[in-house]
Amino acid sequence: MFLENPVSHNEQLGWIEVICGSMFSGKTEELIRRLKRAQFARQKIEIFKPAIDQRYDDNLVTSHDANQILSTVVPAAANIAILANDCQVVGIDEAQFFDDEIVEVCNNLANRGVRVIVAGLDMDYKGNPFGPMPALMATAEYVTKVHAVCTQTGNLAHYSHRKSDQKELVVLGEKDDYEPLSRSAFMKAINKKGQKKNKKS
Repeated sequence: MFLENPVSHNEQLGWIEVICGSMFSGKTEELIRRLKRAQFARQKIEIFKPAIDQRYDDNLVTSHDANQILSTVVPAAANIAILANDCQVVGIDEAQFFDDEIVEVCNNLANRGVRVIVAGLDMDYKGNPFGPMPALMATAEYVTKVHAVCTQTGNLAHYSHRKSDQKELVVLGEKDDYEPLSRSAFMKAINKKGQKKNKKS
């Protein structure tokens, strides 16, 4: 169960919320929704995103539905700790692209009394746990897994299938490059790629 406010007001420490799922599942949309609620409550917030993600705008966190919120672009997780002074709420988008230090940074912020909201892909294009996300999910008080709709079956999707044959772990893209798939559709797509590869060899 997700609670936006602690039950015991005697406890002064903050907490970590992780919003995870495949591409096109609404992770950033949910992150922005929570941050705007905090803004409405007149809490001091700061939003960060990795410098590698320049798909929409340099200074805005933008969802696929074009919902936006002003953010600070940082090259590494260590910068967040420096820039998040005096914040009550810290939002971090595309956390999978940060270095492993992001886990320590988030926990240190929470230990200082900050509410930390993190959004990111939990799995890479191969279906493997992505970067620091597993450790963030393990140390978070709240984990929300959101789902896209499978483009092949219409069922819930939690895999991000890369349509191209690029092998790099990080390939930024949109609907032309990726599609959300259910487990069965993802396995069929992977097997199909494997058969094409075998034919070529």
